[in-house]
Amino acid sequence: MKIKRIVKHLLVTDGQLRRAFPRSTLNAIEDAIKASETAHVGEIRFAVEAALDGAPLFKGQSARDRAIDLFSQLRVWDTQYNTGVLIYLLLADRTVEIVADRGIHTKVNSQEWSKVCRQMETAFQQSNFEAGVVSGVQAVTQHLMTHFPADGHDGNELPDKPVVL
Repeated sequence: MKIKRIVKHLLVTDGQLRRAFPRSTLNAIEDAIKASETAHVGEIRFAVEAALDGAPLFKGQSARDRAIDLFSQLRVWDTQYNTGVLIYLLLADRTVEIVADRGIHTKVNSQEWSKVCRQMETAFQQSNFEAGVVSGVQAVTQHLMTHFPADGHDGNELPDKPVVL
């Protein structure tokens, strides 16, 4: 158990999350996801969480493990072509994780997703949350367009609205 991390998580407030992601930023992210999904058959979800609390925090749950949990809870895996992608930000750690469904995972390796995450984290270090997420969505879009281009079927299977936890 890392005391420094626990303290950091306990000190992050919902107010900080709202300042980093005001309504206008959430709307811009939703618009970026909507625009993205016209170019491919993938489904993108974005989720942001201020901090972990309770047992997950004290047990040392990583941002990656939390993202995998949310991938399941938000049913990102439940798409026709197995092309769901979750972009998850744990604000207290300023850590981004991307979890891709099995259809995408076979085409885009984890190093590519890691590169997108690090680019987003660089923007977040400078408090450029909107630009960081929108550029991350655009980078994910490029991978999805390459491997899963639009097929004329407009089947938006998952909500485009960002999830704020």
